[in-house]
Amino acid sequence: MFWRVFSFSAFLAAALSLPPSAAAQDDGPLRIEITDGVVEAMPIAIAPFFGDEASAAEVERVVAADLIGTSLFRAIPAESHIAAPTSFRTPVAYAEWRAINAQALVTGEVLAGGEGEDAQITVRFRLFDVVAGEPLGEGMQFVTARADLRRAAHKIADQVYARLTGEGPYFDSRVAFIQETGPKDARRMRLGVMDYDGANPVWMTDDSTLVLSPRFSPNGASILYTSFQTGFPQIRVMDVETVTSRALTEAGDSMAFAPRWSPDGRWIVYSREKRGNSDIWLIDAATAAARPLIESPGIDTSPDFSPDGSQIVFESDRSGTPQLYVQPVSGAVEPTRISFGEGRYSSPVWSPRGDLIAFTRQNGETFHIGTMRTDGSDERSLTESFLDEGPSWAPNGRVVMFTRVTPGGDGQPRLHSVDITGRNMQPLDLDFAASDPSWGPLLP
Repeated sequence: MFWRVFSFSAFLAAALSLPPSAAAQDDGPLRIEITDGVVEAMPIAIAPFFGDEASAAEVERVVAADLIGTSLFRAIPAESHIAAPTSFRTPVAYAEWRAINAQALVTGEVLAGGEGEDAQITVRFRLFDVVAGEPLGEGMQFVTARADLRRAAHKIADQVYARLTGEGPYFDSRVAFIQETGPKDARRMRLGVMDYDGANPVWMTDDSTLVLSPRFSPNGASILYTSFQTGFPQIRVMDVETVTSRALTEAGDSMAFAPRWSPDGRWIVYSREKRGNSDIWLIDAATAAARPLIESPGIDTSPDFSPDGSQIVFESDRSGTPQLYVQPVSGAVEPTRISFGEGRYSSPVWSPRGDLIAFTRQNGETFHIGTMRTDGSDERSLTESFLDEGPSWAPNGRVVMFTRVTPGGDGQPRLHSVDITGRNMQPLDLDFAASDPSWGPLLP
């Protein structure tokens, strides 16, 4: 992949040198205030992009889809624009945009440097505060291959989102997942990677071997997953660029599954089952040297690191039913139970912000995706369904993706996402059944 990014204002300098939330605070009063209550969508105008017609239309479409899909923005229809610019450099007629209630304006152009997927494309955009009547910086420019046009659009949407919300971006990211085909009693599965919105799926394995639980590495270069290649579950690691894998654990008298990376990518925490008992183990990602981390007579599984790497959260039935526990990686103190609601808790995942833990909860015949503080307080359900499971966090800790299965039919799983306030439930637009999402980091 070939990227060059040029700065022609302090806008890009801020975007590259500061966290998005910090950069957003420097540009004036225009901001969506995100709370747990109902948020009124900000009216935003996305003017038709200039330049290469087909490429410009695609970038404009993706930018709009990213922003509108958050439910935080409402795009003003193009037919309502009464002051549409005639070129990328046309001065903004702020009064005319205010007349149609636009609060922010995005303009852009896409210039083609040749034909074919390897041809260079130049993408520029600018963001304006219509209310204040001034630009939010002077713009940003990307030079990339035509094949990466959607990535340029995601990057534009990320900058707009970050500046207008104060939140970190997440559109230019990928999701690892499991595609499922066939009837319920004879599922075939393969590992795939796609854009966060379901576009551009790439298959990393075939469906000849059962695979489960993919997990992106912190840098997005590798994927852990559970493979039944030997007949019993063992952990493998896949290089995303070369699509080659190697075994991290060896089949013997134990099974290994549910792996997760440490934040620095050096360690992998996983479940190891032997003679009916499941414990939490730690393995060196480079040498594959392994040691037990948490051992008990109960079933301990589904571990996940805190963002600072000092603690893990995991599921255990040591109290009689599956519940969530937190323990320092050092093992200096005993695990602390943090779940006390009705039902069974599973698949905990620590937010990249460090403030929340997402989980699956089964209460009777109903499943929920929920969140709680790391001490177990402020528990809330984000979803309620016949079967919701396996949450995974967006890079900014604002959105959770999960698997949903609806009753009846062939029981095909589908991927959905939901905001941490429980609003804006969105199914991914996929033409195949998928499960086990793992949301990767922002792409470089």
